[in-house]
Amino acid sequence: MNNIMIGRFVPGDSFIHRLDPRTKMIGTFVYILVLLWANSWATYAWAAIFVLGLIRLTGQPFKLYWDGLKPIFWLILFTVILQLIFTPGTPVLYQLGPVKITTPGLINAVYVMLRFILIILMSTILTLTTPPTSIANALEMLLGPLKKLRVPVAELALMLSIALRFVPLLMDETQKIMNAQKSRGMSFSTGGPIKRAKAIIPLLIPLFVGALQRALDLANAMEVRGFKDAVQRTKYRVLHYGHNDMLAFVGLGVFVMIFAIVNLYL
Repeated sequence: MNNIMIGRFVPGDSFIHRLDPRTKMIGTFVYILVLLWANSWATYAWAAIFVLGLIRLTGQPFKLYWDGLKPIFWLILFTVILQLIFTPGTPVLYQLGPVKITTPGLINAVYVMLRFILIILMSTILTLTTPPTSIANALEMLLGPLKKLRVPVAELALMLSIALRFVPLLMDETQKIMNAQKSRGMSFSTGGPIKRAKAIIPLLIPLFVGALQRALDLANAMEVRGFKDAVQRTKYRVLHYGHNDMLAFVGLGVFVMIFAIVNLYL
C-alpha cells in the first residue's frame, strides 16, 4: 500500500526536476492526448522510448516507478481481460461457450495494457518530480482564463493541493492500520471474496475517522492562520519559464512530429 506513488514527491536536481511545473503539466496532457491516437506497434514503441528517456532524465531508478505500478496491477489486468473477452472479430483463437478470444481482441487488449502503463508512468514522472503545491499553482495559472467564466479556479487548485498532500498520508495510515489488524490475527489475503470484503470493514472505519480528524485539524489550522479566501493567497514560489523549459517544449514538439509520421506511414 505504501508503494503508491500518487502525490509523493522525491527531491532531486535533475533536468526534469528543474522544469517549470506548467511545462511538465502541459507535456503530460499532450502526451496522454497523443497516446490516445496510437494504433500500431511502432507508435507504442516510440511512446515507450520517450517515457523511458524521461525516466532516465529524472535520475531516479526505474524500480521506483515499477513499484508504483504494482498496487494497480489487478486493475490493469481486469481492464485487459474485459478487452480480451468482449472485443469481437475474426479469426477466433479460443472459444468456451459464449466467450470468444479473437485476434483483434488480443491485439486490442495488449494496446490497452500498454496505454494504461505508459499513462501511469508519465503521470508518475510528474508527481515524483514536482511538489504538490507547485502542481496546484501550475494548474491555477493554466486555468486562469476560466476565471472570466466565474469558475473558482483558486479554490479548485487549493483542493487539488490538499488532496495530493493527503493521498500519501492516507496510504501510510492504511498500512499502519493493516499491520495493527494483522498483529491481532486478522487476515486480508485468505478466504473467499465475501470474507475478504468483511475483513476490510475494520480497516475502513478507523481510516475514515482518522481522515476526518485530519481534515478538521487542517481546517482549524487554516482558520487560526487567518485563511479566508483562496483568491487572495500569495505564493512563496513564483513560477517562471527558463531555458530548460524551451528545450523541453522543443523535445515535446519533436516527439509529436515523429509520432504523427510513424502513425501515418507505419
